[in-house]
Formats: sequence, structure tokens, C-alpha cells
Amino acid sequence: MASGAVPASFSGLKSRDSGLGFVKSMDFVRISDQQRVRSHRKKITVIRNCKPASEIQLEPASEGSPLLVPRQKYCESLHKTVRRKTRTVMVGNVALGSEHPIRIQTMTTSDTKDVAGTVEQVMRIADRGADIVRITVQGKREADACFEIKNSLVQKNYNIPLVADIHFAPSVALRVAECFDKIRVNPGNFADRRAQFEQIEYTDDEYQKELEHIEQVFTPLVEKCKKYGRAMRIGTNHGSLSDRIMSYYGDSPRGMVESAFEFARICRKLDFHNFVFSMKASNPVVMVQAYRLLVAEMNVQGWDYPLHLGVTEAGEGEDGRMKSAIGIGTLLQDGLGDTIRVSLTEPPEEEIDPCRRLANLGMRAAKLQKGVAPFEEKHRHYFDFQRRSGQLPMQKEGEEVDYRGVLHRDGSVLMSVSLNQLKAPENFYRSLATKLVLGMPFKDLATVDSILLRELPPVDDADARLALKRLIDVSMGIITPLSEQLTKPLPHAMVLVNLKELSSGAHMLLPEGTRLVVSLRGDEPYKELEILKSVDATMLFHNLPLNEERTSRVHAARRLFEFLQENALSFPVIHHLQFPDGTHRDDLVIGAGTNAGGLLVDGLGDGVLLEAPAKILSF
Repeated sequence: MASGAVPASFSGLKSRDSGLGFVKSMDFVRISDQQRVRSHRKKITVIRNCKPASEIQLEPASEGSPLLVPRQKYCESLHKTVRRKTRTVMVGNVALGSEHPIRIQTMTTSDTKDVAGTVEQVMRIADRGADIVRITVQGKREADACFEIKNSLVQKNYNIPLVADIHFAPSVALRVAECFDKIRVNPGNFADRRAQFEQIEYTDDEYQKELEHIEQVFTPLVEKCKKYGRAMRIGTNHGSLSDRIMSYYGDSPRGMVESAFEFARICRKLDFHNFVFSMKASNPVVMVQAYRLLVAEMNVQGWDYPLHLGVTEAGEGEDGRMKSAIGIGTLLQDGLGDTIRVSLTEPPEEEIDPCRRLANLGMRAAKLQKGVAPFEEKHRHYFDFQRRSGQLPMQKEGEEVDYRGVLHRDGSVLMSVSLNQLKAPENFYRSLATKLVLGMPFKDLATVDSILLRELPPVDDADARLALKRLIDVSMGIITPLSEQLTKPLPHAMVLVNLKELSSGAHMLLPEGTRLVVSLRGDEPYKELEILKSVDATMLFHNLPLNEERTSRVHAARRLFEFLQENALSFPVIHHLQFPDGTHRDDLVIGAGTNAGGLLVDGLGDGVLLEAPAKILSF
């Protein structure tokens, strides 16, 4: 077998013409030490490190995947929120880590050379409740201004820790480390240039020389941070990896982790541990995968450094809040994250409130250890995206209407409507994003796929029923509760039933061939879920109240998907979220992003239905 070197954390093998490549690291094992063994009914790779008593087990991220990942899980618990245990890192007078609250931070947008303007912005941010503020420091003049900024804030009795954001400028980092509390370095461009693709292949010697160059450039900053008691963030960005990393791993979560580990190994070699990691990306799926992989590999190494969470350039308004909630909220539900930033294209002080709401959501889940009863999880893909696609409705012999359009193959949008909306049909159709031709609705790509109507119009309300019939005629699904359909039947409506109604046989009162939609919580005893094996359902609604004290909606849904996949049940699953009256709009957006988005990033779910009384859902 060919022999080469891979890091002790085993960052993966790069395919080459020879079939095996090399991954450079100061700590290594021999590829020839690999063994294929059976574990839990599958073959896994076991690498025995050259260091005594060290064993790393690897397996494909998913069936057939070339990505090998540590077999250790990426979080403390797969069935409940348990905050990951970390060391404490001090950023000025603020402590980061699992023994402390999730810290809130943002970044100034002023010109750093404008000392007065930057000071005013930092003061506004601090007054809104931020724990930490980051300031970009591009060059020497900005570094000089940092001393004035710090002194001015201290004189005004503002002691909020300041972080210098450094790119391409090691000398600037050395200068500003004398006054700021924390230095953020980007491994992709601190000692390297951002990838130019000028060199695609590296020899062993070339790769090693670049690592030695990084150590030579980075070591003075580490020593200075030790001397002044500063903190550091090793913050990888998905879009700014070096040529060397790109050549081995591509623009991937694996490359992001290895890029950060190169710098972390130098810190550890110099006995500097006052640092945190971040793995930022503008795509929440990539961001989540990178953090999971980072933590899995830290677990292998026995490292316990805190995490800074954020989605790069999330955007503005509800879009930005939703994007951040999907990325950050997903990880918080798994107990990952010690400080967070919601990056919005708004004044930085406007980031504080949604950031606090997300942090509170994560801390509450961890405090209560929200979850479900333990279950074995074998099908969810943690490190690479693979969508579980439910079986879309097919037309059945004898059906008079076309049900194939009630869900969409690329993800479905459902909407809850009220009886009152039927009084103005054209406005009603517009609210569903249908196209109108002479007052008649037609569906296109942006149109709602199905609607939930909790109360049907009276049998003698011909106008309201005609408005619904026109939607059914263009293959929009109309879903209504069993009790409504039994008392005021609407032809061709799909009927919403729960597990109790199924087990009692109440649905047998419906005409033969009626389409069923089954609503369930996901945390029911498996004995109750068994009835799904004998039901022909068009779709499932996963609907667990968001105000449950100790049951986690995300974990209950994962348990449900595990049951479905274990039993080869291919029902489409819709994430049905009901928000009570009085829900703040930011809480609605963040709650939807965390509780539905936290499942969609793992490919779990075929659509979303949000119910929020008196709210106009425009995102």
C-alpha cells in the first residue's frame, strides 16, 4: 500500500492520479497504518497514530461519499440541546465559553480613521447592549487611529472590548495588538494571498515551505498576544482560502477547517490558548457543515476552544435575519456557539436586538436541555448535504382533479388562510401569488402550492365555494380539518387528521379515495407512529407547538425523519409552525429560521407552512 502523511486530525485524503495524495501537518500518521475494520454493521477506517494510545476512527460522511470524517459526533447530544463544554477565553474583561452567557457582538461600519465617528458608533453599540465590538484595521493609519479610539472610549467610561479585524497585514496586527483586546486573523490571507489559482499542484517540499512561512509570519503576533494578554480569533472565510488549501481541498468545509488548524497548531506549539475559532460562509449550509466538522475534529484532538458563530453578509431586513437564524440557530440548537454576530446591511446597532433574540433562544434551549427521548440516528448527514425527497403526489385512477401540483419538487410553500379572505376573491388570489387572467387564478413558480383552511364556508355560500373550486381546478391543494369536511364537505379537499383520529378510524367516515394529510408531533411513542405504515397519506405535517417547555421541535423532527427512513416511508413532510398572537416579528423570523431552517440545512423537509395570526408573512 502507498505510504504518505496525513495530520493526526486526519483532514482527508486528496484524490490524485496515483489514487493517494498527501496532506501536510507537523503531527502525522502513515497512510500505511490504515486498517479497514467493521463497526456497527459498516466498514470504517481506523488510523493508529504514531503517538502512543491514540486512535482515530473515520468513516464516509454519507454512503458513497469520498469525504472521511471523524466517527465521533459533532455535538454533546443528538437528542437534546446540551451546550458544548469549552475553556474560558478572556476578551478584555469579557469571558467567552460554555460557563458564560452567549456573548453578543457586532462590527462598526465607519471609516476607522474617523476617530470621532467610530467612537460615537461604538458608544451607540455599547448602549444597545453589545458585549464586544469589532473594528476593521486595514493599514498603518487605521492602526494609529485605534489608539485614539481606545483612549477616547476609556475617557468616556466605555470599557467594551475592541477587536481588530485584520486582513493581509501582519505588521498592522502587531501594532494594534498593543491597544485592542482581541485580534481577528483570517488564515486565508494573513500570511498567504487569497487564492489566485496560479499554482494548482504543490510538491511536498513546496507545501512544507509554505507552512514554515506561515509560522514565521504568525509567530510574532502570537508572542505579542501572550505578552499583552490579548485574545485571538482564528476566523476562516469560505470565500478567501489560499491557493495551497484550495489545491488540496477546494472551496469546501474541509478546507476551511484545515486552514484554521494550521494556525491553531502554531498557537498551541507556542503554548497560547486564548483563542476562538470561526468558520464563516455566506451559505448557511456550508457554514453549518464547516462548524460541525471543526467541532468533530476538535473532539478527536481533545481541544476545547470556544466558537464564534456568524453568517457572512447575511443581508438586510427579514432576509438577513432569516439567513442568520438558519445558520446560527441550527448550531445553537445543537449546543454549539459561545459568541454570535448577526451580520446585516443595516446600522451596526440594529444588529444587537436580533442577535440577543437568537442568543436567548440558544441559552434557553441549553438551560432546559430541550429535546426528546434518546433515539438512534443513522440516516441524517451531518457533514455533507443530501436531501431526503418525499414521494410527490401521483395521480390515481378515477380522480377528477389533478393533485400533482399540491406540492413542488423543489420545495413547497403552504399558506394558512381565513374564511374572511374568501369574501374578496381577487385579493385572495393575489395573496397566494397567483396570476390573474380576467379574474381567474393561474399558478406559476411563485404561487403557493397548497392552503390550509381551518374553517370551510357554509354549504350554501356559493361564491366562497366557487373561489375555492377555481383554485382546485389549477391544482392548488385545499386542506381542511376532518371535522369541517365531515360537516361541510368540500369536493376534492384534502383532509387534515391527527394520529388519534387515524387510530380511532374516524377518517373512515370520509368518502373512499379522500386524500389525507396527517399532522403529528414527532415525539409520540413508536407504537403510535406504527399506524403510518398502513396509511396512504399525501403528506405529513410536523407540528409541535413552539411554546413547549422541554420538547425541542428540531430534535422531535429529526426523530420523526429517522423513523420514516428506517421504515422506508417516503411521505413528504411539511414543517408546520404556529406562532401565537403577540409574537414579535423578529421572533417569528428567527423562530422560523431556527426551527424549520435547522432541519432544511440537513435536507430534512419538503416544504414550510407558517401560521401567524394577524401577521403578513412576506419573507
